[in-house]
Formats: sequence, structure tokens, C-alpha cells
Amino acid sequence: MTFWIGVLAVALGLVISIALHEIGHLVPAKKFGVRVPQYFVGFGPTIWSRTRGETEYGVKAIPLGGFVRMVGMFPPAKRELSEDAAAEARLRRRGIVGWAKEVTEEARAASLEELEPGDKGRAFYQLSMPKKLTVMFGGPFVNLVLSFILFAIVVSGIGFNVATSTVDSVVECVEPTSDGACAAGSAPAPSAEAGFQPGDVIVSWGGVATESWSDVTAGILAGGDQPTEVVVERDGAEVTLTVTPTLIEREVRAEDGTTTVQEVPYVGIISAVVRQPEPLTAVPGIVGEQLSATVGVVLTLPQRLVSIGQAVFGSGERDPNVIGIIGIGRVAGDLTEASADNGFVAQLANILVILASLNMALFVFNMIPLPPLDGGHIAGALFEGSRRQVARWRDRPNPGYADTAKLMPLTYAMVFLFLGMGLLLAVADIVRPVVLT
Repeated sequence: MTFWIGVLAVALGLVISIALHEIGHLVPAKKFGVRVPQYFVGFGPTIWSRTRGETEYGVKAIPLGGFVRMVGMFPPAKRELSEDAAAEARLRRRGIVGWAKEVTEEARAASLEELEPGDKGRAFYQLSMPKKLTVMFGGPFVNLVLSFILFAIVVSGIGFNVATSTVDSVVECVEPTSDGACAAGSAPAPSAEAGFQPGDVIVSWGGVATESWSDVTAGILAGGDQPTEVVVERDGAEVTLTVTPTLIEREVRAEDGTTTVQEVPYVGIISAVVRQPEPLTAVPGIVGEQLSATVGVVLTLPQRLVSIGQAVFGSGERDPNVIGIIGIGRVAGDLTEASADNGFVAQLANILVILASLNMALFVFNMIPLPPLDGGHIAGALFEGSRRQVARWRDRPNPGYADTAKLMPLTYAMVFLFLGMGLLLAVADIVRPVVLT
């Protein structure tokens, strides 16, 4: 049951994020006078809708996106052909070039057919470049703001688990069994021999003051397997213990991500963990790190998809950084189930982090300068504006609106690729799922 609560919570949060993304387009479009016939969350058959003013608001059956339909997305062609001439021209065309031109003409015609007699000056293509940028950037910007707010709630409102210098428990032997018991003949852990007790606050290790668990681990590593004096606070008084760590083999991860097996000193104490909020000033840095990491994933997406394909149809390892909607649900459920013993706050923090990361991914992905993504429309507006500016500098006539309908063949190609990517990730999430460790 806990698993499905996590899945449903993230699914609901994702739908709300999509709805707010579309509002980010809707509000500025209406503000600038563009007629918006429809605002829908989801695709496919309509479940519910209601018309308010000139806009139909509704929800569709497949909640994997949404749309705001604005009239006049494409400008008319600079040179209009008569109906007979256009039909004759289409008959003369063959192959990909003919298909591309026909798709362009059909898109342009459909866009112009939406315009009604009272829509003069209310078409999207008639907006100035800054207004077009505002409308198209509004959606991704909402996702960026949502990501920032959600991270702020987690970082400064809830906080992250932080290991402290307080001893939570003491391991009795060097190699306990999976249930924590000691097998017959097991060597006692150095912590048990030294007399550590749960609740001890480590004040210093080897003469060096300790304020955090990282200070404790640094002291253990620095002392090696030599006898070391440790001062702990117990029942309001300071107690000095002498511990002699033992060397055991452990995997050590380097900065470049590689791991090696090394002998490291082992004591056998487990730190107490507390949830510690960070100041709001820490949020921009964390959001910036998340943004940088997400951009890095998107920039390397083609090779990552190849790697995932090899994992699905071969023996390669699954890339855990790129998952589909099925994988997102699975991770949400697993995290919620795994943190059930830590209470509702821990579960809520995990869900909010997932949603914050998803909103960041929606922001970055939508900024790719290719149609049908928002970044494609932004690129078209920038091209139109820059072309006009160059014409002004060169004292040439206004070149007019950019004929973005010519990008429709590319739009179809990208939709096809996105569908293929979604299908590959769905298969990967089923046959080679990302498993939390």
C-alpha cells in the first residue's frame, strides 16, 4: 500500500506541474490579447471540460502532457497561390521534398482557418518578439520556479538527514551477521572493547576536536590502527576512552567515480542521524547544482539512449540517470516504501525531491531549441527578431514574420523521435529497471 501511495503522490504532483506549466503560457497569451480557444491537461478523449469566456478548460484521459491552443501560430505565406495553382504544384511534387512542402502548407492553412473576423491583431504570429518570448518561456519558467520552491521546502523547511558526532549504536563484533548478531568466534569490535555506549557525544578524537561525523571519520582514518584516545561526553561528564581500530578491506570511491579495495581502519560505531534544515541562502547553490547536472544529462541524451538500448537488448549496464514515466513511478514507490520506518516527514521529503527534480527536467528539456518544444518556438521568435534588427542596421525593409510553418516537417520528425524515446524508456523501465541500492 505504501508503494502505491508514493506512486500516486508523484503522479498527482506531476499532473499539477504540467497544469501550471500550461498556465505559464495561458496567462501571458491572454494578457497580450491572443485568443486562446482551449486549455487542456492531458491528451486523448476529453473527460471533463467547461467554457469560460472564449476559452474551453478541461482534462483529457491521458495525463502525459497538456496544451494551450492559441490562434494564428503561423503567419500567412508571403506569396499566396490560387487553389488550382496550389493543387497543381502539389501534384508535381514527389518524395520527401513534396511531403515537407505539403505538410507546411497544410499547417499554415489550418492556422489561418482558426482566425475569425474579430481576431484582427489577436493571432500569436502578430506578437512582437519580446511578447512571443514571454508567452513561450512562461511554461518552462513556471517549472523552474516550482523546482526552486520544492527544493527550498526540502532544504530549509524539512532538512536532510545529517550524521552527527553522537553515537547511536555500538557494533559488538567486527563481522556481524545480517541481523546484527555475532557469530561464534567473531572478534569483538574495537568500539565494544573500548567501552563506547549509545548516546556518547564524541568531543575529540586523537586530540582533535570533533563537531560533526565527518570530523570523527577523518580522525579514524588519520589514526590508522594505532591506539587512540577519544573523549566522549556521557551523562554530562567527559570520559576518556582508548580505542585501537582494526584494519578491514572496504571499497573506496575516488573523486573520478572509480572504486578500489583498500584496507581502512574500522571501529564499529554508528552515528545518530538528525534531520537538519539548511538556511535559505543554501537553496540557490543546490538548485544550481541540480540545473547543471540536468543540463549535462540532456546534452548527452543521445549516447545515454544508445547505452540504454544496449542494456535492454544486450548485456550493458542500465543508465540510472535517464528513466521514463514507469521508472519514475517505481522509484517513487520504492523510496516511499523504504522510508516508511522513518516517518511521514521522510516520505514527504523524498516525494518533494522527486517532483523538484522532475520540474527541473521539464524546464531543461523544454528549452531544447527544437519544435515542438517551447525552445523551438523561442528559437523561431529570436530568429525573427534578429532578422528584423539586422534589416534595421542595414537600412533595409522589414523582412516581416518568420515563416515558422516551414519547421513542421522537423516537428513531425521530432515527435516521432520523442515517441521512440518514450517507448524505449518504457521497455527499459520494465525489463531493466533502475533499482535503488
